[in-house]
Amino acid sequence: MDQSKNVIFHVDVNSAFLSWEAAYRVDVLGETVDLREVPSVVGGDEEKRHGIVLAKSTPAKKFNIQTGEPLASARKKCPNLIIIKPNFDVYVKASKAFIELLKGFAPCVEQYSIDEVWCDMTGTQNIYGTPVVAANYLKDRIYSELGFTVNIGISSNKLLAKMAGDFQKPNKVHTLFPCEIKEKMWPLPVRDLFFVGSSTEKKLYNLGIKTIGQLANTDVMILKSHFKKHGEVIYNYANGYDFTSVVTEHQANKGYGNSITVAIDITDYETAKQVLLSLCETVASRLRVDGVKTLCLAVSITDCEFCYSTHQKQFLNATDVTNELYQKACEIFLELWDKKAPIRQLGVQSSKVSLECFRQYDLFDMNNYDKLSKLDKAVDNIRNKYGEDSIKRASFLQSEVSHMTGGISKEKRTGGVSKED
Repeated sequence: MDQSKNVIFHVDVNSAFLSWEAAYRVDVLGETVDLREVPSVVGGDEEKRHGIVLAKSTPAKKFNIQTGEPLASARKKCPNLIIIKPNFDVYVKASKAFIELLKGFAPCVEQYSIDEVWCDMTGTQNIYGTPVVAANYLKDRIYSELGFTVNIGISSNKLLAKMAGDFQKPNKVHTLFPCEIKEKMWPLPVRDLFFVGSSTEKKLYNLGIKTIGQLANTDVMILKSHFKKHGEVIYNYANGYDFTSVVTEHQANKGYGNSITVAIDITDYETAKQVLLSLCETVASRLRVDGVKTLCLAVSITDCEFCYSTHQKQFLNATDVTNELYQKACEIFLELWDKKAPIRQLGVQSSKVSLECFRQYDLFDMNNYDKLSKLDKAVDNIRNKYGEDSIKRASFLQSEVSHMTGGISKEKRTGGVSKED
């Protein structure tokens, strides 16, 4: 594939939750104060001890308020800070409208998260003009039709397009083609490189590597000796190498799975269990909607150093019961987790999916399975009728973790969600 002829856009909503909240309040509710123009954040309930900042306005950034920090800390930095509780229904609708507009504009669209999308614009120059002209047109159209701003990065591959989109914000268009890497990307601090976390940054600093350019010009064998496979990944990224394609529709899954990147690294088992339960709630409900059951479950862990590991186990009988998936997930997690580094991402993936309803009962689980299966069906009926949040487990009542996590539309529902710009 000749990447020099490719044109890839990375479209990223500026401070998505805050932007969508502000647009809704101004355009729908008719409020006169635009949250984007004053120090403000979207965060958890102020009365909860663990409420954190989910998104912040540009004026709030001037007070050094960080995504993921406690609301109490943010208030100390800015006593007049406006704190808004998240309105997830509004955000999901805004995201859907955003995606639909892009699908009508670009021939190939790949959604990366609730507020980030790659568009393959290769071959559209005769329709929209040069990539920069097309990106500015798209940016302005999103603002005029949907009421919020985006950054658009342009390049010949997905990695460089995403890096370009992270340049100066908000409401900007930037290019980062291979010929511009040395000038635009190499002088940046190494922490700005995609897939370099704080732990990796510290190790690179100890090696005397402080810029992306220094990383790109380091012997890859040295990096592999210190970071293993991850060293080769960040070396390739520093040099702008990325050969993945924009994919509109993923191949049909042989299983059902979800994962979540947490805003605050997980360091204890209790927090991990709650995230696993949230993921299992979503996976099990999807299994039941499609009338299938799974014989195998896998748990994946990505730590703060971006080291990835996964492990799987089989069930004695195929199941779609939330509690059975959760118990198995916890069992796998304990075998997999080495506790060497905080966890950044957790995933649950089912496989060996079957339509068979046969179950081999034993004396210990027959009544329990039937009761749990009926309970899950009753919960599904309530959620289908009154909404997903109409019923939840008590353990989530005072939690910053959503009771159903994973999937594009839920990826950033609460405090245990991906970091926003």
